[in-house]
Amino acid sequence: MNYDSLKSFLQDGKPALSKGPIGVILLEDDVEVGSTVRHHLDRNFATLVVVGSADITLPDGLDDKVMRVHHDMMADDALTDVMNAIITAAPDVWIYYCYNSEYLFYPFCESRSVGEMVSFCMEERRYSVLSYIVDLYAADLAAHPLAVSLDDAHLDKSGYYALARKNAKNEFAERQLDFFGGLRWRFEEHVPMPRRRIDRVALFRSKPGLVLHADHTFNDPEYNTYACPWHHSLTLALCSFRTAKALKRNPGSTKQIPSFMWHNSTPFSWHSQQLLDFGLMEPGQWF
Repeated sequence: MNYDSLKSFLQDGKPALSKGPIGVILLEDDVEVGSTVRHHLDRNFATLVVVGSADITLPDGLDDKVMRVHHDMMADDALTDVMNAIITAAPDVWIYYCYNSEYLFYPFCESRSVGEMVSFCMEERRYSVLSYIVDLYAADLAAHPLAVSLDDAHLDKSGYYALARKNAKNEFAERQLDFFGGLRWRFEEHVPMPRRRIDRVALFRSKPGLVLHADHTFNDPEYNTYACPWHHSLTLALCSFRTAKALKRNPGSTKQIPSFMWHNSTPFSWHSQQLLDFGLMEPGQWF
């Protein structure tokens, strides 16, 4: 079903937001839109909402499987405008969001649905799941000038680290860290400081008063934690071509990056076990 604006979607499509988990895909451009939608359809969200400019079309056969909302995701504050409106319209529902050319992986996702995962999180009294952005990039930039190729996808198998996060009072935030690594770390001179983090709370349970900030954190500090107080918690990986794509589109960086490959590059297997083996996500107590 198609909606010509975010406002009309929130008015007429609200019944579809009553049951989760809801997946939201934000379209910034037309790169790998079809593969992103198909990947998330396979995760078995109760509802999949695709938000983007009207001139970005979905491949044949996908329109009737998603809720399509026309909204310019390149406008100022588009992320917070869209997601906070959905949070308000769908209280007490699990919501996930990502951009096109990003792919959700969680422990055992090949055999378990996203609904099973959020049920486990509820049992652990967790209402948000920390996600790590794992940069993907093509090895052959001559063949793939935007660095996007599903068949030639590579990732960094090491080079990730975390620093203690401070709150507005300049105090260390409990169970919160700023995570870094991947292309944003290796090519940090081309990435503004506020965009260098690779952590995002991409899956969460909405509630009245919850607000998503532009830096992908929430106004409730507990939602920004990497684990509960008593043991390790499950985390996700968002395998993403978004940074590589931006670095190759940016005139200031593209000519200075003839290749993204280095000694820690390895082919991406498109399987959760590889991400678990590299420590890029955590199963917690879910076995």
